[in-house]
Amino acid sequence: MILDVVKSVNDVPIRLTFERWFEHIVERHPYMKGFYDDVLKAIEEPEFILRGHRGSKIGICNVGRKQWLHVIYREINADDGFVIAAFIDEEYNKNLVIWQSDK
Repeated sequence: MILDVVKSVNDVPIRLTFERWFEHIVERHPYMKGFYDDVLKAIEEPEFILRGHRGSKIGICNVGRKQWLHVIYREINADDGFVIAAFIDEEYNKNLVIWQSDK
């Protein structure tokens, strides 16, 4: 079941499914339960996008002092994509930045 669909900065619809949100994100990282809207924002309006593994992208948003939300997603084609995982870390790899917001 699809919970939400948001557009990436490349205008690609990215799906967040029930299975991904609950079984892969919240069960593995219970602290993420309160960051649902932030996960969507990290895809739609990230501060940075990092190059991920095997063609994935990582949307990055600051959610607190030394707290960077990482949302890993894949754009399959111009009309479809999906969320893979999400977590919070104290930093992000500046060497992997492929896009940066001008805001």
